[in-house]
Amino acid sequence: MAYPDDLLADDEHVVVHTHPHWKTLVLPVLALLLVVGGGSYLAALVAPLAWNAIGWAVISAVGGLLLIWLVLVPLVRWRTTHFVLTTHRLMVREGVFTRSGTGIPMSRINSVRFRHGLIDRVLGCGTLVVESASDEPLEFDDIPHVEQVHTLLYREVDDDPRETARREET
Repeated sequence: MAYPDDLLADDEHVVVHTHPHWKTLVLPVLALLLVVGGGSYLAALVAPLAWNAIGWAVISAVGGLLLIWLVLVPLVRWRTTHFVLTTHRLMVREGVFTRSGTGIPMSRINSVRFRHGLIDRVLGCGTLVVESASDEPLEFDDIPHVEQVHTLLYREVDDDPRETARREET
């Protein structure tokens, strides 16, 4: 899925557009399985009782609320979080109703690092740490293929035409 072109400058192109790594969805999937399994078990227990319709309604309502809270909300949060690297800037956008975002021009990026532990290495993700000229280092967690993104970001910072022009002036 491409990032909306109307948010980019005329000469700007998307290099990487990704969502957080799929590992962030493991707990919601487990919650889905537990809620559905537990709800089915409780519905089977309530079935022989005289008030089974009320029991099924309560089980359905509680299960529905749990599914919204434990499964749907994290899924929507994952789907609406965008990590975008363009030829001019690094952007992170997140949120459904209240959107927030961070954008760092390539010329303001001083250094780029990544880190990942054993589990992250097995899964192919990690944390990208970006230090800009004026702010504290920004850490972006659960970036898929973090080493490749690190390399691409470093290459874009190094190839930034404004940075090259500034170096030539000095």
